[in-house]
Amino acid sequence: MKTEHTPRTETAEGTGPGRPDAPDPRTDPEGADRGRARRLDLIAAAAGVLLVTAAILIGHAVQNRNGTLRAQWPPLLASWDPHLGPGTPAALTTAVLVVAYGPPLAGRLPWRGLLAAAWAGSTAWVFSMALIDGWYRGVERRLTTKHEYLRVIDRFEDIPATLRDFTNHIVIGEPGNWPAHVAGHPPGATLTFVWLDRIGLGGGAWAAVWCVVVGSSAVLAALITVRVLAGEHLARRAAPFLVLAPAAVWAGVSADGYFAAVAAWSVALLALAATRRVRFPAAAAVGGGLLFGWTCYLSYGLGLMAAVLIMVLVLARTARPVVPFLLGALVVPAAFTLAGFHWWTAYHLLVERYYQGAGGIRPYAYWVWANLACAVLASGLAAVAGVRRSASYAPGAVRALRTGDTAPRTGDTAPHAPTQRLALLVLAALVALLAADLSGMSKAETERIWQPFLLWLLPAAALLPARTARYWLVASVVPALLINHLLWTGW
Repeated sequence: MKTEHTPRTETAEGTGPGRPDAPDPRTDPEGADRGRARRLDLIAAAAGVLLVTAAILIGHAVQNRNGTLRAQWPPLLASWDPHLGPGTPAALTTAVLVVAYGPPLAGRLPWRGLLAAAWAGSTAWVFSMALIDGWYRGVERRLTTKHEYLRVIDRFEDIPATLRDFTNHIVIGEPGNWPAHVAGHPPGATLTFVWLDRIGLGGGAWAAVWCVVVGSSAVLAALITVRVLAGEHLARRAAPFLVLAPAAVWAGVSADGYFAAVAAWSVALLALAATRRVRFPAAAAVGGGLLFGWTCYLSYGLGLMAAVLIMVLVLARTARPVVPFLLGALVVPAAFTLAGFHWWTAYHLLVERYYQGAGGIRPYAYWVWANLACAVLASGLAAVAGVRRSASYAPGAVRALRTGDTAPRTGDTAPHAPTQRLALLVLAALVALLAADLSGMSKAETERIWQPFLLWLLPAAALLPARTARYWLVASVVPALLINHLLWTGW
């Protein structure tokens, strides 16, 4: 990535020009009526709380009556288990430090320093949350349970033969059918852990470290993407919210955090290529395509990330990276197909497997809206309020697209263009999330499964008034800490 300097006008508090409470025209198109905008933010957050409350109360009533939700503590796949752990002091310390010092530091640090601090902070936050459950139960054992990938490592001794035979073990009833997570994902997910084992990093501990460290790098990909599409100012404002993502409850330790990072870097590389912010844009586009291809072989549902990728091209107002991106994206599918694994065949068998199990029992009428309550808990109230602002900016952003006023460029003359670009990026991720929800293939467990989509809702918090950043951070972090200390969220 090029290292050209982007002028900043943040104050020491990172709040924009002038005094700390001054409206910044780049981030506050509602500045003419800031009081009303803030009331709407609070209403949106309150609506999120009501949605979660309804999902809890109705969910417990349904589950206690007939057990069809297949979740002991709906809407989350969790059970009541108040506990403390070695990660408790670390999680509390990380939260306090980021809330207290994150916003001003995000405005002061050099860009590369901010990226390093964000990755370190995110890794510390996720690890500390996992360690609330203890090293064995919260980290080492997580990916070795009966549903997980590491239970089948020995069956991949001959990888080509296993890939050719993979689809024969997806449906329940077939001899040697795969565990739930292996059957529910393309073989790229399991192969990741097979290859780790082959290089001497076998076992649950190394798998957990891989998922947390790689998964936490998704924060960097999101910051880079926001910077090149919507400006450094908004990226810096978003950083603390990305670091203290409530989804850390489920990212530590979950392969879905790793999936989120792969998908995020695909978006970031395409954004760099589309805005020509790298020395070799075509190479970045090919790299983004390779990662998107790999993303689709990590999880069947992540093809929906195409909505975010398309929005990147729309915001950059260019189709130049499309051909190299598609060439890169074809590599992984071609390799798996030649090896004998057929994605579409496997997907249709997965649908059959899904309805053989809990997916065929869980009521769509509850989960189609309770899934969104899970999303509120995993993204946080700041993201909810930020999405509200994104939706309010959408009409103007769409009008601006027609004239090209949203195209990212140095020294924007349209004061609201950065905000509008960020709003559209966030809403593209929301569209992908809603498509997954309506599909009926995401009934429950979305607090974990939707991490690749939820990541892109978090930067919406940068649209909130900077002087309220710490309050919104607290509003998102406290529920996450309570969930991790009061519930057992493991499989």
